[in-house]
Amino acid sequence: MMVLLRHLLGDVLRRLRQRQGRTLREVSADARVSLGYLSEVERGQKEASSELLSSICGALGVPLSQVLREVSDQLALAELQEAALLGDAVPTDPVPAQELGIEPVPDRVSHVADMVGV
Repeated sequence: MMVLLRHLLGDVLRRLRQRQGRTLREVSADARVSLGYLSEVERGQKEASSELLSSICGALGVPLSQVLREVSDQLALAELQEAALLGDAVPTDPVPAQELGIEPVPDRVSHVADMVGV
């Protein structure tokens, strides 16, 4: 069973909207996205572009980083559940990017924080 990112993202967006007691129609109007398309994004049937995600998050009054963090947490849980079902060993510590031959991503948070004076 493979977890699709678009399903997790849709679930998080739907939960945020419902927690606010808002309808699809209200959020789609505020985000300037068609009601049908927003519905498909929430159901995980469409891949949302970064521009669309930004617009939806703006309409919900939630930072995109918070949505992505929730999606990341849900993905991590799904991976652990899948590994447990398959009987795979689950690493307790992340493998350093260098060991995988991946260039580490520079820490931009502190740079952005400096830029905005945080």
